[in-house]
Amino acid sequence: MFLAFEGCFDSGFGFGTDLPYCIGEFLCDNLGMYLKKHRRKKNGKCNTYYSIAEKRKVSGYRHVEKVVLYLGEISGSQKKAWQRSIEIINEDNKPVHKTLFAFDQDNQSCHDVDTIPVNISKMRLERPRRFGDCWLASEMWDQLGFDRFWSERIDTDRSPVAFSKVLKLLTVSRLIKPSAEYFVHQHWFSQSAMDAILDCDFEIAEKNRLYRCLDRILPYKDELCKYLKDTWQGMFNLEYDILLYDITSTYFEGLCKQNPKSEFGHSKDRRSDCRQVLIALVVTPEGFPLDYEVLQGNTSEKTTLRPLLNKIETMYGKANRVWLMDRGIPTEATLKFMRKNNISYLVGTPRRQLDDYSSELSEKDWEQVNSSVHVKYIEKEGECYVLARSRDRMQKERAMRKRKLRKYLDGLEKLKGYRNYERFYKRLGALQSQAGNAYRCVELDIPGQKERIEAGEFRYHINRQKYRDMIYRDGKYFLRTNQKGKDGKALWNEYMLQCNVEQSFRELKSDLGIRPVYHHKEERVDAHIFVAFISYCLQVTLRHKLRVSACGLTAQAALETMSRIQMLDVTFETLDGRYLLMERYTEPEADQRLILHHLNMDLPLQKPPKIYSSQVKD
Repeated sequence: MFLAFEGCFDSGFGFGTDLPYCIGEFLCDNLGMYLKKHRRKKNGKCNTYYSIAEKRKVSGYRHVEKVVLYLGEISGSQKKAWQRSIEIINEDNKPVHKTLFAFDQDNQSCHDVDTIPVNISKMRLERPRRFGDCWLASEMWDQLGFDRFWSERIDTDRSPVAFSKVLKLLTVSRLIKPSAEYFVHQHWFSQSAMDAILDCDFEIAEKNRLYRCLDRILPYKDELCKYLKDTWQGMFNLEYDILLYDITSTYFEGLCKQNPKSEFGHSKDRRSDCRQVLIALVVTPEGFPLDYEVLQGNTSEKTTLRPLLNKIETMYGKANRVWLMDRGIPTEATLKFMRKNNISYLVGTPRRQLDDYSSELSEKDWEQVNSSVHVKYIEKEGECYVLARSRDRMQKERAMRKRKLRKYLDGLEKLKGYRNYERFYKRLGALQSQAGNAYRCVELDIPGQKERIEAGEFRYHINRQKYRDMIYRDGKYFLRTNQKGKDGKALWNEYMLQCNVEQSFRELKSDLGIRPVYHHKEERVDAHIFVAFISYCLQVTLRHKLRVSACGLTAQAALETMSRIQMLDVTFETLDGRYLLMERYTEPEADQRLILHHLNMDLPLQKPPKIYSSQVKD
């Protein structure tokens, strides 16, 4: 038994028997996809969500429904765009008869082409590996022009493998499966189709080569930031008139004493037991990063803004930008510097400062921003102040305080049974730490220091005035800015963009695995964060493309869907003792075709087969 391959290898192949005619046919039974509506009622509000579902025929006349893609909330125009895509895919999937042909050895020349007879019984399917997500991430790399950018800077004639390809491997692996360089060398490269995509063998994933690549890239960080700013501006017509600035931390595994930046400090990862570094990030409201800095782990946030302002102006020139920041970052001196140099800002202010402006605010009426948020707006001493009140936030904060206060009071009640003075104070300290600020509205009558506490000596009661003062600030935001010509509603909507920089930190930490850091050398730590930054650039580019053409899909959801496209090595033994090798990826399914259609992308052509003289392939 053998299989005859036509000379045009891209036309595919067919399985045959000793019969020179059609051996079988089958019919596509899918009933098609459609846009499905879901309704959910919560807190008296009805929300509508959409997904793409598919009906598949099973035994008899029954069919089952399968959710292909979840889209979430979409607008009317986006709904029509998805509907048109579904119609196109359904048209491609309409029932057709597919015929498989086979020819025997005496009928090899049925078509006037060259053929290669093979033993079909010795066909092998080898090395199943992920292809679709690796290819999609590589496409984002190519569309950003990173091949040219990095090859001009880090490639050398002395290296047998281009370091730009090594960096591409590290970046794609960080985006798809965040892991250490050794894991890429030991496992991930062999489990992916990056060898076919990069047209390289395992030499590219050699362990020391991966680390040497990290040592080469760091000097070009600022150049890359400038390049990305111009590239994104051309691709998406971005505006850089509003910048979001915030700081987060990432911690180390191990002591990491030889890194001068690794210090103990306030950990935003709740790992105060580990040394850490800080990452200061500047992004646009759409999440596109403009610059970042790696700082010592014990750096005060209040000292970071002034140097970064100077750096941004040096790199990109002076412009009418608005800086959005959290309340803990700028100092009064920094805000005065920004006003003096005509740098606009919008920053949160501690709610305790409400008392200084309570008389002016009390004379203003609340203005409604939406069903949950109301604002008041005043101007004073060259600045504008906005008091915002969110009903949803107020309910959340009060529920949290009540839960902590109830737990604190239960613990105090149990403390009445403690007689040992030392154990009593240890337990009291733990209760106050767990209660947060809620413990301040409970007044305690604690006995003096002695070995034994008698019954009735410890008492407590709630100070209701302190409790009322505490809940008065629940759900309120106090903002300040030096911008003119904007009302309270516009300033509130502008401040809400600050959530996007927090989303960027979540993606860096959760999706791209920037924590924990296992490197100990300062240069390797900075390079590890730089690779994660480049991966984030790929992710945010893909996310924006999906937002424009396939709203409702996240970048990670698209990569996960595309990961089901696998690549296989198909090997046949020919009748003359040679071996035929074909690298073939599986055909995309309906949900994958939808993503490709909306991104206006096509999978690459299948590579032509290779013929080897022996079973050992070079």
